[in-house]
Amino acid sequence: MGPPLTREIRVVHGHRRAFVRAGSGPALLLLHGIGNNCQTWAKVIPRLAETHTVIAPDLLGHGSSDKPRGDYSIAAYANGMRDLLSVLDIEHATVIGHSLGGGIALQFAYQFPERCERLAVVGSGGLGPELSAGLRAATLPGAELVLTALTGVSGPLRLGFQTLERVGDITGWRRLRDVAEAGDALLALKDVEARRAFLRTLRGVVDARGQAVTALDRLYLADAIPMLVIWGGRDPIVPARHAETVRSLVPSARIEVFREAGHWPHLDEPERFVDVLLDFVTSTEAAAHDRTSWRSLLSQDREGAARPVAR
Repeated sequence: MGPPLTREIRVVHGHRRAFVRAGSGPALLLLHGIGNNCQTWAKVIPRLAETHTVIAPDLLGHGSSDKPRGDYSIAAYANGMRDLLSVLDIEHATVIGHSLGGGIALQFAYQFPERCERLAVVGSGGLGPELSAGLRAATLPGAELVLTALTGVSGPLRLGFQTLERVGDITGWRRLRDVAEAGDALLALKDVEARRAFLRTLRGVVDARGQAVTALDRLYLADAIPMLVIWGGRDPIVPARHAETVRSLVPSARIEVFREAGHWPHLDEPERFVDVLLDFVTSTEAAAHDRTSWRSLLSQDREGAARPVAR
């Protein structure tokens, strides 16, 4: 996973927000997936921080951040990221999101295009309904009781997941490593507030049929912002074919599929991940939000023709 990261704390809207800040230069905002925390980026932060200011938060309800009984919608997470950047006096950032964090990054770019210089999503949510059966099952009634029971026997289970991860590393079976990573994230939900925040977040975007929240109907707006999509070719949680959906809807997007990686490409191939991300950042110009162009995009129909505006 990489060396432990030292978190800072800021209080935003009365809630403690934990985050890692490293380096200097243009800002990179790293958003982790559900059940994870900023530690998921530990292998890539050191190199990124050589040339950039890296901000990697623990999302509300995760890690060392507070876990209130509150709003865990994608829009609320995007608002929280805007407000954290404002508290840190950062006006613009390249936003990088993994899994749930990818969905938040897409929402951030939609809600606050003037704050988003570039957009990079990794095994992202919000790009199609398909999702692993395990996460779909966690939306069903009784899931909290199951999670509570699992964390009650976390010692033996954690040992089992560690064994799975070692076997996955030795054999190259990414699916085993991903199962271990996902299982370890669930076992980290040791207190009731963390479990309830996890379920509120999950149920806000997923139901028994799969992902219920989509960015596909607004993805055409990404043509106004440089976009990178990274996916693991062996992702067992969110299928890699979602990357091809982006390719068809956003022709300007750069698509990178790490054929042998699973759901966490930044863990499976951290050096390649940083190479691709830094090349994307240095080879593209930061988006300069223009209200007139944005209004024109919003006024287009599906074929790209301007729609008449009611007077």
